[in-house]
Amino acid sequence: MLDRRLERLERELMLVARCSVLTPRERKGQATDAQAPQTPQAQAPTTQPHTGTTPGVESCTPTRLDRSGYLLLSRLDAEGAMTIGQLADAFQLDVSTVNRQTGALLRSGLVERIPDPAGGLARKLRVTPQGADRMAAERTCRQTDLSRLLESWTPEDVARFEDVLTRFNREVERQEGRAWPRETDEAARSPE
Repeated sequence: MLDRRLERLERELMLVARCSVLTPRERKGQATDAQAPQTPQAQAPTTQPHTGTTPGVESCTPTRLDRSGYLLLSRLDAEGAMTIGQLADAFQLDVSTVNRQTGALLRSGLVERIPDPAGGLARKLRVTPQGADRMAAERTCRQTDLSRLLESWTPEDVARFEDVLTRFNREVERQEGRAWPRETDEAARSPE
């Protein structure tokens, strides 16, 4: 019985990972943030890949951040300036992979390189004001889409779902020895 339950759980976690609401993907003819051309036509309204809405409606931006960009910006926002090596360690990725991903963020002006505030030799990356704005807009888009998905759920079901996902993620982090920075005061969480 447990084997069948684990099989279903593994499938559901795989399906969550591919969820376009949580991880927007580029579609043919639509550039992600790192690939978006910096021309006036790039500012023209485009159709949102996941909702079919146009920019300005429900506060979604015309070009969504991809999964890696959003995760990197979120980590830098939560933890402050970090080196490429620190980011690679935090995400358990090869340094070359993180270097490529952060390179796209640098070219887009969403992060910048700064000297290590502690005087170390390695330069660190930090989120720019433009990056903070884009991350906030992306977060709003994702929360709006998630709200739409859960609109028929009771507040109790949403709270239970949040609690179970948080518990699962904390257990993964504990076993890997790599915690995601989050609020430590659970009382600060507000039921929405």
